[in-house]
Amino acid sequence: MDERKRDSMIAYLRHRMEEFGITPDTLATALASDESEKTKARYRAVTGETWSGEGEMPQWLRQAISAGQSIEHFALSPKAAEATPAKRGVDWEKDPFAGSPLARSGGR
Repeated sequence: MDERKRDSMIAYLRHRMEEFGITPDTLATALASDESEKTKARYRAVTGETWSGEGEMPQWLRQAISAGQSIEHFALSPKAAEATPAKRGVDWEKDPFAGSPLARSGGR
């Protein structure tokens, strides 16, 4: 991983956490509750993102449907919904912040 991109991402995340008043403890709590929510997933993207079918449809699913994909393509069988997907590494070659003003400024 490119150390500069990593540092830029960390700076960006710290800035956004401060902006919204998120502490490391609240983030850890939210992440822990997200893990328990994964067992209730009804839809899953190839990247491992999930949606229970409740609340607002996530952007990854809206975009896929807008592109012509059916929602059934992402539906999980009851057995698959209980399984936890394998963690995938981040592809820093596709870093969404690369080349952005935030990345160039080091998050300042």
